[in-house]
Amino acid sequence: MLYRASPFSRFARGAALMFGNPVAFVVAVLIILVWAMTGPLFHFSDTWQLIINTSTTIVTFLMVFLIQNTQNRDSEAIQLKLDELIRAVEGAHNGLLDIEELTEEELKRLRVRYAKLATTAREDLRRGRKDTGTPQV
Repeated sequence: MLYRASPFSRFARGAALMFGNPVAFVVAVLIILVWAMTGPLFHFSDTWQLIINTSTTIVTFLMVFLIQNTQNRDSEAIQLKLDELIRAVEGAHNGLLDIEELTEEELKRLRVRYAKLATTAREDLRRGRKDTGTPQV
């Protein structure tokens, strides 16, 4: 049942782990400082400015795809874990499985119903009652 991630997914996850840490940030700051210190050497020329502009644009463009891939995978994994918890807990509403596929209007209706449950639970707590149980939605 377990599948191996695609090469791109493995690369994206590895890149996110490698570039998303303090050492990578320090290296990036050092690169900027070295570039800034070379300004007088190159008389702050257009080429000198173009180097950093082009480099940062390319890195940013590529990182957007890597980060988005990693976030999509993480979001999907979290959603599946939540679906499993809903499925496994007795009394849970299985209708909430795959809820992310509902329309905005359907989500809004559910949100209103759950907001009412939360309000009722808070009122019960204020009155000294328990807020546990499985009320009907």
